[in-house]
Amino acid sequence: MHSFNFFLRLAWAVCGLGWLALPGLAQAAEHLDRIVAVVEDGVIMESELVDKLTVFKREMRQSKTQMPPDEVLVRQVLERMILEKIQLQMAEKGGIRVDEETLRGAVQSIAQRNKLTVDEFRRNLSAEGVSYADVLEQIRNEIAISRLRSAQVNSQVKVSDREVENYLKARGAGPSGDPDYLLGHILVATPRAAAPQDVQKAKEKAEKLVADIRKGLDFKQASLGSSDDEQALKGGELGWRKKSQIPALFTDLVDKMKEGDVEGPIRSSSGFHIIKLLGLRGGGDHLVTKTRVRHILIKPTEVLTDEEALQKLETLRHRIESGEDFAAVARAHSDDKGSAIKGGELGWVQPGVLVPAFEAAMSKLAINQISEPVQTQFGWHLIQVLERQQSNDSGEYEKNKAREEIFKRKVEEEGELWLRRIRDEAYVDIILK
Repeated sequence: MHSFNFFLRLAWAVCGLGWLALPGLAQAAEHLDRIVAVVEDGVIMESELVDKLTVFKREMRQSKTQMPPDEVLVRQVLERMILEKIQLQMAEKGGIRVDEETLRGAVQSIAQRNKLTVDEFRRNLSAEGVSYADVLEQIRNEIAISRLRSAQVNSQVKVSDREVENYLKARGAGPSGDPDYLLGHILVATPRAAAPQDVQKAKEKAEKLVADIRKGLDFKQASLGSSDDEQALKGGELGWRKKSQIPALFTDLVDKMKEGDVEGPIRSSSGFHIIKLLGLRGGGDHLVTKTRVRHILIKPTEVLTDEEALQKLETLRHRIESGEDFAAVARAHSDDKGSAIKGGELGWVQPGVLVPAFEAAMSKLAINQISEPVQTQFGWHLIQVLERQQSNDSGEYEKNKAREEIFKRKVEEEGELWLRRIRDEAYVDIILK
């Protein structure tokens, strides 16, 4: 039996106290590396598992989440790695590739969300001892998996006009009047075509968890230790959602729940679910602010560096401030050809339509004010807001929003089933016991 020694080494390594932290034994550690799981035609090495555990433990410490026992955390992290490995293999076999331009755009977007330049983002990672190359590889993998899920799940989900009509009729007051719910979720999974005894065993496990939670067991700890859901490592939290965004399986129950209430087990084709209402907020009218906006875009190219693109845009900004017509400059110089012929106009836009960096800069502008240069993954922009208007959701917006929410709910439900299916169908041999 090697499991005790493995967990002991793992705990020391993750805490920064063990054999991986000793320079003299670093080379020996490489020779001690071994396979902990075989996944189809790939493997997961012990060193990879240690690295992932280090990341998750750091995140848990930062969020002040109580650590589960090492054996539990190892199981949860290894299972997530197995699912990721299966999906990446499927993406590769399906010809899904992430090109360098897409990767650069994603990194730039992440840096901007953290109010950093890409260089600052890279330096911050280095200061924390995080490999920039590893981060790039993780981002590349996440994009590939997202594209795979879009092809395998999202593209199969359809929302009919009748569903939208029924949804709007049932919703009544609309999302502006709905409260927000913060739900915790635990899944005790059953395999496809499970034998009756396996179903009964899963049900009994779920029933015991419900009883223990009602007696005071911390829900997050129960999720970390027992849930088979993807959100287990986040303590089972599903995030703040409107009722319409909650899986249909739970919506009738949520209506009757008070904050702190626990419901379950709830049977589905995936297994047995337990939910807890962790928080409730909201209601009240919600006004949608639409913005009529125009812009000028200068894209860096192989012959125009990023710095030169910025300087060109600064020159155009100075010309406009000196009296030249914005629309005329946009027609002559903007690299967004679709809007350039309209004098740079993007028309009336609603929140969430434009990329975050553009929208954030736009929202701070007064009417007719011209922005400083704003960088997005598309290049450098000058932005001018022409008009704003607030209104309660229009009929068309209501329908689009309803369609989007129904789609998201269906994708979540189908995505969970898809993950269970590909996991059940894959050849997986967990050598770590």
